[in-house]
Amino acid sequence: MIHVNTKVNGDDVEFLCDPRETLLDALRDKLGLTGAKEGCGTGDCGACSVTMDGRLVCSCLVLGAEADGKEIDTVEGMAEGENLHILQEKFIEHAALQCGICTPGILVATKNLLEKHPEPTETQVRYWLAGNLCRCTGYDKIIRAVMETAADLRKAS
Repeated sequence: MIHVNTKVNGDDVEFLCDPRETLLDALRDKLGLTGAKEGCGTGDCGACSVTMDGRLVCSCLVLGAEADGKEIDTVEGMAEGENLHILQEKFIEHAALQCGICTPGILVATKNLLEKHPEPTETQVRYWLAGNLCRCTGYDKIIRAVMETAADLRKAS
């Protein structure tokens, strides 16, 4: 077993994991953070997206041991207490979610996009989210929610 010290959603955490255990499994099974989903297990669907030291990663492709000394952000860290993140609110407002399997990964990816590119074009949003597959909503509502969030964040700053 490997002893891992990391920061998840701003909190210092430690856990033991098998050397072959993925970060996705460690988050879900060791830390109880079940927002990230395993959709494919091969990094093709984006349902397990989290950020590691500010970089978007598929947690099914990262070993849990690789989280040692890193900062991990998951969908659970987006809301502040009872207050949803504006992006989460816009997804609800635009009905940009249905079954919920892809939604956490898309939210994490989009938050990462807006942190790096606060004024994205629709083309940039579509490109950034190309690694996140959704079988229920189609992408129009998702793109509209992201574009409106970006506009609202610009107005607020």
